[in-house]
Amino acid sequence: MSRIGNKVIDVPAGVSVEINGSVVTCKGPKGEATCVLNHGISAKLEENKIHVVRENDTKQVKQNHGTSRANLHNTIVGVSEGYTKVLQMEGIGYKAVMQGEDIILNAGYSHQVTIKPNVGVKISVATVNNKPEITVSGIDKQAVGQTAARIREVRPPEPYLGKGIRYKGERIILKEGKRAAGAGKK
Repeated sequence: MSRIGNKVIDVPAGVSVEINGSVVTCKGPKGEATCVLNHGISAKLEENKIHVVRENDTKQVKQNHGTSRANLHNTIVGVSEGYTKVLQMEGIGYKAVMQGEDIILNAGYSHQVTIKPNVGVKISVATVNNKPEITVSGIDKQAVGQTAARIREVRPPEPYLGKGIRYKGERIILKEGKRAAGAGKK
């Protein structure tokens, strides 16, 4: 029994949903997006509530039930509120500069790294406390997360000094270095 698949999706005010077979089109204040439901899954709209129903109880359809409901919910939240991920750069000389829609990162390498955002994703750079803060936003949750992950992948935070690119609020557990560990053994 899928607990996620059986949850009802509330459609917020200002969002219109159109169901055409297995394709659900959502229009909202942030934009328009479509969600394709998996085979054996259908959606029914009743009084601003969407019920995701499976046609049979085969193993694959049961597995797709919760996934289809989650994807549809993410689409509705995306067109009504949007998704945002914020990354922080920690390190001496680390810089981020916008060039058109692309972002150019100076992250301690001998060269600059250019990242192109996924389709429908916008990147912006601000300086907070003399450190670059990169904001990735859009209506597609997967595309926003993928773009943010590609930016973080350029220089993930290292465990000794914590330098690198991290998500805002991400906790990095620092290791003690060799010098600190050897000082107590005399």
